[in-house]
Amino acid sequence: MLNLDELTALCRQCGAEIETDVPLSGLTTFQIGGPCAALVTLPDQESTNTIFSYLRENQIPYTLIGRGSNLLCPDEGYAGVVLRFGGETMQAISLDETGTGIHCGAGASLQKLCRFALENGLTGLEFAYGIPGSVGGAVFMNAGAYDGEMSQAVADVTAYQPDRPFRVLPNSELDFSYRHSIFTDHRDWAVLSAHFMLKKGDPEEIRAKMQDLIGRRKSKQPLEFPSAGSTFKRPKGSYASKLIDECGLKGYTVGGAQVSEKHAGFVINRGGATFADVMALCQYVQETVQKQTGFVLELEPEIIKA
Repeated sequence: MLNLDELTALCRQCGAEIETDVPLSGLTTFQIGGPCAALVTLPDQESTNTIFSYLRENQIPYTLIGRGSNLLCPDEGYAGVVLRFGGETMQAISLDETGTGIHCGAGASLQKLCRFALENGLTGLEFAYGIPGSVGGAVFMNAGAYDGEMSQAVADVTAYQPDRPFRVLPNSELDFSYRHSIFTDHRDWAVLSAHFMLKKGDPEEIRAKMQDLIGRRKSKQPLEFPSAGSTFKRPKGSYASKLIDECGLKGYTVGGAQVSEKHAGFVINRGGATFADVMALCQYVQETVQKQTGFVLELEPEIIKA
């Protein structure tokens, strides 16, 4: 059982910040979700080990989030502890000794990482510019876009594991595949930092590619509405947006949730959408697409269990 006084004292002891009854709607890009019992911001690896160990030993439910860009949270909230990385250490970005590699804390934003690569004339991360997530979250789900994904750039990851708190895992041990990594199979592990190996490039060419990709995003995606990005994983042999569009589901609405009229692969929050609205809409889309095309669509966002 969660003892907030005890957890608060432990957070103060190890330098972590704690807030209670924090609305999950304010922590996610979908802007949906009730309050969590506590939100703990972890400033470094040592506090991460301390808090994770305490929660696990006391059988207190917890979940680690990044910047909330791929999350769907229940209307009733979450009775456990939501963890995230913050502070200078967990968001630090620096060049390695080779000059072509970057060390990056899991709490840093992908946008900041991509800009740092550009500033240092390093190519290989342009595809990630515009993905609104954290580095840790991107590694966790092997985020990708425009024919690129994190697995192509990650050299190794420093991970938290219950039995080995600070272990370096090379790319070959990360089990990357489409929207999957070893971390999606081990939910009690955590990405603490990542090391990227890139190549020297022409800064102007890197900048031009980044601007081209962000321009494509703005022209094709409904960025003016809250969402969790692409709502369905790409099925083998087709594309979710193509199938949904062919089934005539663009604009289909349940409550405040809608299949975007701009991009059928996005379910958006047009205002006041609830978790129940989104789930009902997604279920209808999945059933319709399977009935009409035979393809099975899987949800891409992570769902925090109530």
